[in-house]
Amino acid sequence: MSYSKSFLYFICLVSALGGFLFGYDWVVIGGAKPFYEMYFGIADNPLLQGVAMSTALVGCLVGAMVAGAAADRYGRKPLLMLAAVLFTVSAVGTGLFDNFTLFNTARFIGGVGIGVASALAPMYIAEVSPAEKRGRMVSLNQMTIVLGILSAQVVNMLLARDTSVAENLAWDMEWGWRWMFWAETLPAAMFLIMSFFIPESPVFIREKLRERCDPTVAPRSAQPGAIASFFSGRSSLGRVLLLGIFIAVFQQWCGTNVIFNYAQEIFVGAGYDVDGMFINIVITGVSNVLFTFVALYTIERWGRRTLMLIGAGGLGLIYLVLGICYFVGTTGVLMVALVVAAISVYAMTLGPVTWTLLAEIFPNRIRGAAMATCTFALWTGCCTLTFSFPSMNAALGSSGTFWVYSSICFGAFVFLYFRCPETKGKSLEELEHELVK
Repeated sequence: MSYSKSFLYFICLVSALGGFLFGYDWVVIGGAKPFYEMYFGIADNPLLQGVAMSTALVGCLVGAMVAGAAADRYGRKPLLMLAAVLFTVSAVGTGLFDNFTLFNTARFIGGVGIGVASALAPMYIAEVSPAEKRGRMVSLNQMTIVLGILSAQVVNMLLARDTSVAENLAWDMEWGWRWMFWAETLPAAMFLIMSFFIPESPVFIREKLRERCDPTVAPRSAQPGAIASFFSGRSSLGRVLLLGIFIAVFQQWCGTNVIFNYAQEIFVGAGYDVDGMFINIVITGVSNVLFTFVALYTIERWGRRTLMLIGAGGLGLIYLVLGICYFVGTTGVLMVALVVAAISVYAMTLGPVTWTLLAEIFPNRIRGAAMATCTFALWTGCCTLTFSFPSMNAALGSSGTFWVYSSICFGAFVFLYFRCPETKGKSLEELEHELVK
C-alpha cells in the first residue's frame, strides 16, 4: 500500500503529534513543581514530592506494557486515538483538581498516554513509510518530542511570574501551575480530532489478512508467553530483542536526560543564579530542536549505525571533559558549552536513531509486542536514571557522576560497534530476512 507524498507527511505528522504531547507532558511538571508543591502543602515533604514527580513515570511503564499486545490485536490507529484521549483527560484534570490524590491520578493517566504514544507512534510511522524515507519520517517523531519539550520550557518560563512580588507568587500558586498543564489541552484535542483521518497501518492489515487466510497462524504477541518464546530454540529473535532492549536502555543511561530533569542542580553547580539557569534551560531546548533537524538530513545519508557510534563516542568524550571541569572547579560559559554540546550530539544521534532502529529491527508479526517490551525497558531506564542521579551526585559529586556516564557511553560504543546493524534503505521485509533466521 502506497500513499501520495503529501498524504504520507500528513499521517506521519498526525502520528508524531503523540511525540509532541509526550515531550510536553514529560517536561511541563518541572516548571509547575515549585507552585503546586506550595498549593498542596508538600514543599517540605520529600516523599510526596517524589510521588508527584514519579506518578507519570509509573503510568509510562503501564502504557508501554499494554501497548504492544493491544496494538497487535486491535490495530495501531485505535491505540493512537486512545493515547490522544488520555492526554486530553490528563491535561484538563491535572490543572483542574484541588485534591492531591486526584492530581496524581490525572498525572498517571497522562503517563499511560506517554507510554502508549512512545511505543506506537514510531512503529506506525515506520510501517506506513517507504524504505528510502523511513529513517527521516520516524525522526519526525523525535522532532515533535523535542518541540514538545521546548514548548513546555517556554510556556513554563512565560507563565512563571516574578515570585519576589507577593501578588505574583499568589497567582502562580493558585493559577500559574494550572495553566502550564491546561496549555497541553489544545494540541491534545488536535491530536484526537486528526487521528480520525489517518488510515490503519498497512502492515497490521496485511498480518490480519494472513491470519484469516491461514487460521493456524497467530501473531506471536497474541500467544501466551510471547516474549519468553523469543528465546526458545535456535531462533535469533532473542538476540534481536536483547539488542533492542540494550539500545532502548542506553538511550536513557547515556545520561543526557538528567540535564533536562535536573537542569537546576547542573547549572547552579556550574555557577549560575536562578535567572541564568532559566535562560540556559531554554538554550538547551533550542539546541535540542536545531540538531534534531540535522538528524533529519543525516539519518538517510550517514546511516543508523554510524550515528549511533558517533552518539556513544561523542557523549563519552564530552562527559569525560565535563567531569574534569567539575573536578577542577570550572564555571561559566565553558560549562554551558559542554552541556549544549552533549544535548546537540544526543539530538542528532541517539535521540532519533534509537526510535528508528526499534521500529525497524523486529519482524512484522511480533513488532507490537517487541516494541512494547523495548519501550517498557526504556522507561524503566528513565526511572532508574532519574531516581539514581541525586544519590550518585551526592556520593560521587558532579565530576564522578559524569565519569560514570562517560564509562557507560564508551562501553556502549564497543557493544554497538560489533552488534548494531545498518538498516538504512532496506524494506522491513528485507530486514526481517537478514536479522531473524
